[in-house]
Amino acid sequence: MTILSIRDLRGGYSEVDILNGIDLDLADGEILTVAGTNGAGKSTLAKAIVGLLPRSSGVISFMGKDIASLSAEARMALGIGYVPQVANVFANLTILENLQVVSSSNRQRIEELFATFPLLAERRRMRAGSLSGGERQQLAFARALVPKPRLMLLDEPTAALSPNKVAASFALIRQLPSLGVSVLIVEQRARQSLAISDRGCILDGGLVALDGAADVLLADQRAAELYLGNIGNGGV
Repeated sequence: MTILSIRDLRGGYSEVDILNGIDLDLADGEILTVAGTNGAGKSTLAKAIVGLLPRSSGVISFMGKDIASLSAEARMALGIGYVPQVANVFANLTILENLQVVSSSNRQRIEELFATFPLLAERRRMRAGSLSGGERQQLAFARALVPKPRLMLLDEPTAALSPNKVAASFALIRQLPSLGVSVLIVEQRARQSLAISDRGCILDGGLVALDGAADVLLADQRAAELYLGNIGNGGV
């Protein structure tokens, strides 16, 4: 089953389009990495899907429903979770309070997530601002999982992590489909992300340049020369 289908997606932040006609599909239970050079439109695509892009057009279908005209809040209520690159936790709140902000009444769900993230359970009374980058990321993932989303959008999930935390982050992402969540990752570390993905999509100039099975893209010499070896920090 296709959980996300995008057709002719265009949009940007002023009068200039950054997305120039994206066609993309994501299957239920699949992990898809979206890669590309700086300015290719990676993070812009994630914002468009979740409803945070100021101006966009085209079809965004989630679980068979066109959501392009819906607000970000309405899209999240339908089952789309989003973990932004920055400001993804409340630093002044405890771990427990960060989860309760999403749903203070669903204690069972919060305890389920503490079972999934035992490190967070151990430190539930600690303020999020005292956590390391990897621990904050676990909390950001847990917060996004509280309402039981069917799809999670991860915008540069390893950008703020030290090198020794990156592998642990990708291992955590790889587990998300077992929790009933399909995943779209916008990622600068393209090779590592593709290695834990089912499929990959490489953007260039706001268009899909390459799309296919992750292992095929990793073995593609053209992809390696033009894109996978030149993924820098950040992206619009």
